[in-house]
Amino acid sequence: MSDLRGKTLFITGATRGIGHAIGLRAAQDGANIVIAAKTVKPHSKLPGTIQSAAADMEAAGGSALAVRCDIRDEKQIEAAVAQAVETFGGIDICVNNASAISMTDTPSTPMRRYDLMHQINARGTFATTQACLPHLMKAENPHVLTLASPINLDPKWFAKYTAYTMAKYGMSLCVIGHAAEFRQYGIAVNGLWPATLIATAALNLVPGADIESGRTPDIMADAAHAILTKDSRTCSGSFFIDEHCLRDEGVTDFTKYAVNPERELVRDIFLDEEPYGVG
Repeated sequence: MSDLRGKTLFITGATRGIGHAIGLRAAQDGANIVIAAKTVKPHSKLPGTIQSAAADMEAAGGSALAVRCDIRDEKQIEAAVAQAVETFGGIDICVNNASAISMTDTPSTPMRRYDLMHQINARGTFATTQACLPHLMKAENPHVLTLASPINLDPKWFAKYTAYTMAKYGMSLCVIGHAAEFRQYGIAVNGLWPATLIATAALNLVPGADIESGRTPDIMADAAHAILTKDSRTCSGSFFIDEHCLRDEGVTDFTKYAVNPERELVRDIFLDEEPYGVG
């Protein structure tokens, strides 16, 4: 499958950032994008609403449905999925993008923040996949793509932010478990993680983060497109790294993704590779 024309993508947290970029890339093919997110009124620090995201998808060439959905509530997820199916006739792809972050040590992590991260990251991913499953089972080339890293048990990734690492690895465990469980149905389940920092509005809120040393969300969108156009029966159970994925597709020039081509890139967390070069 060369493109996503006519496919329906259910994307959590597609209002901005990586989820928004993945939706835009699919919309360029003529896909249907379901924006399942909470923001209906402009946020004081983060751009975009589900309505503005839908308008962006349509301007890019796709069809869009904006659905207010808090993925901490399975009833809201079920209602959003039902609305998506009623509008577009089914769901071909589930993208678990929504995630909460708090890179804080244990004394600095209030339990309400701990609960929020686990409710959105691990529980929300599980619940969204569960709600989409009956419709994915009917799709021609069904995929579940989760923004999650390979599980790296090096203690250094827990030492500074145990709660966040636990919550993100909950998403990774969903990838491992669901890939094995859904293989019998021909449903691909994979993880996707950036090799470097990705310059998103949310990253700007993380103390000490330097978006000038990162790449734009477009690299993740292009990598997601490459994965989602593969045969679901032969491409499952992997944790793709965006740059490696695109190199396998023949991409050699990555300078177009750099926020500042003159700055040295910084690798993302949970990866033990050496820092990347310039551009």
